[in-house]
Amino acid sequence: MLDLNAIYEVVTFAIGDTKAGSKMGKLQVRNLDDSTVLNCILWEETLNRLDSKLFRTNNHIKINAGTYNEKYNNCLISDISLVKEAKLGLDEAQREELFNNIMNYVNKIQDKKLAEFVSSLLFEHEAEFKITPAAKLMHHNYIGGLLEHTYECLDIANTVLTKCNGKINPDNVYAACILHDFGKIFEYIVDTQTGLIEYNEDFRKDWRTHSQWGFSVCMNNGFKDVAKMIAAHHGRADWGALIDLNEKDAEPFMYIIHHIDDLSAKFGKISITDIE
Repeated sequence: MLDLNAIYEVVTFAIGDTKAGSKMGKLQVRNLDDSTVLNCILWEETLNRLDSKLFRTNNHIKINAGTYNEKYNNCLISDISLVKEAKLGLDEAQREELFNNIMNYVNKIQDKKLAEFVSSLLFEHEAEFKITPAAKLMHHNYIGGLLEHTYECLDIANTVLTKCNGKINPDNVYAACILHDFGKIFEYIVDTQTGLIEYNEDFRKDWRTHSQWGFSVCMNNGFKDVAKMIAAHHGRADWGALIDLNEKDAEPFMYIIHHIDDLSAKFGKISITDIE
């Protein structure tokens, strides 16, 4: 239900087209008092009056005018005001430091061909890599989030590798940590003015997911073990994995990125509120 006295946190926001050809905003907010989620609709006239920065993920807002529709379990909103503006993400200096830290791990890769392959991708797409979030909702969903998540995975891997007794190639692990989510720079579009994250529909016409992109690029360049780790990093097919670790008699090395990725996603800087 709509509570005009409550403070809400922006969860997601997207603009689409109605059947009549006008614009419609879909806003999801969370009540900070009881954590209930409210789905809201904003018509084009309202969108034209309101500053798009109001809808930044994790903003705290107050709904000043709206009506609740029990049939559709949503609210038609006509006015919103900002209570607290959320950060967009990591600042430029933080992003530069993380990028340099990631490059330090590239320098640990002893296989010259693999190191050159990874570094060429990083430098070719450096600008996009530095601003892309690691997810739309689930974790590291802010500007610079992919950098943070990638570095966390590398840092975790560096510790895990000391316990593997040389049974896994560290070059492949470092490369897979860097590239397992790299396709997200194409999969997502982030508005650097508002922090809003959308899926790139052009990317989704050609690729199933960022995992498919990473798997394909690595396979095509001859790095099969790195490709397999990327293909399995979501663990299960219904979570987006190309290789389902529950169904396959997979080689041990194929599990490592899945567990490293999961640790960062669950215990790293989950959302923008963690950096405020």
